[in-house]
Amino acid sequence: MAVDHDRLFKELIQTFFEEFILLFFPDMYEHIDFRHLSFLSEELFTDVTAGEKYRVDLLVETKLKGEDGLIIVHIENQSYVQPSFPERMFIYFSRLFEKYRTNIVPIAVFSYDAIRDETSSFTLQLPFGNILHFRFFTVELRKQNWRNYIRSENPIAAALLSKMGYTESERIELKKQFLRMLVRLELDEAKQRLLLGFFETYVKLSDEEEQRLRNEVNQMETKEKEKVLELLISYEQKGIEKGIQKGKKEGLEEGFKQGMKQKERDLIRKMREKGMSVTEIAHMLDLTEEEVWERLKDQ
Repeated sequence: MAVDHDRLFKELIQTFFEEFILLFFPDMYEHIDFRHLSFLSEELFTDVTAGEKYRVDLLVETKLKGEDGLIIVHIENQSYVQPSFPERMFIYFSRLFEKYRTNIVPIAVFSYDAIRDETSSFTLQLPFGNILHFRFFTVELRKQNWRNYIRSENPIAAALLSKMGYTESERIELKKQFLRMLVRLELDEAKQRLLLGFFETYVKLSDEEEQRLRNEVNQMETKEKEKVLELLISYEQKGIEKGIQKGKKEGLEEGFKQGMKQKERDLIRKMREKGMSVTEIAHMLDLTEEEVWERLKDQ
């Protein structure tokens, strides 16, 4: 199934809008009054010439500190290379200004894997003079060095490590540092799952890489190791439960249950191999000790 990049980015930035502005636009952050935030409904624009419809990704109504008037922050995620994108940003800007008649702050987030020199403007000019020079703010994620962000206490920085500049050989270290950031942030479960789901959409480790990751986690200090392992195990367990629910919805409950039970048995086996006691496993997976022993016997 194709990944809905725009939906993922919209959910992430809508949840952590203030943190997004702080991370990438600190000067802008100083001027915005975040006590006044309202997420507006999606805007759908039709390109009559091309016969295509475009939906604005995210619109946020807010205020500037010390001022009464409203401003609209428009954030557009661009997940693929499109030469006409600056023109599209201008069209969005002009139609939003026509509707709201207030200051519009246009921001483009380039999230594709290529490293390019993206333009941040759209210009109309003739030999005898310029007609228009429209500029928008940009974030080019692939140009960001992920290691510059691992000490950040910003949750959106943690999620976006997955779209920053890293090499294939850094993937295990990347996920390890992401998990360490997540532990330090101490977010509620819903926000944790949002960040984990976003990260793992874009950074999927192989089974071998996952095993190497666990080996490296086991080398951490005891307290941090326990928290990171608990996070990993909790996420895997939620995946098992989600799979069972999906099976029920699709009328394949029995087959899915068998598959998920096998995954649960594999998970318990891995936990035992890492030296965890049956009591610890039972506590983490919300099982009785008898159920854990029963799963181990079924190996």
